[in-house]
Amino acid sequence: MRLLATVCLLIGVDDEWGSPVFKVDYAWHCLPFYVATSGAKDQEAVNFLEKKVDDMKGYDLDQTVRVAIMCLGAVLGDVGS
Repeated sequence: MRLLATVCLLIGVDDEWGSPVFKVDYAWHCLPFYVATSGAKDQEAVNFLEKKVDDMKGYDLDQTVRVAIMCLGAVLGDVGS
């Protein structure tokens, strides 16, 4: 039996090979990602991150966190409207 509408994000930390991100969806597809999103506004976040992903490969931790916060602000910014 498989659970419907569930997504699992597996994130590892590896100094030698980089940090792997795997997204396992409800159909048991396990795919590697450089950035991954999940949730109700998944497509909006993917669109935002696709524009930034080429520049992000050289980012340090601080710059990566800033992009993640900018993504949250861009996607969830219209919640109060």
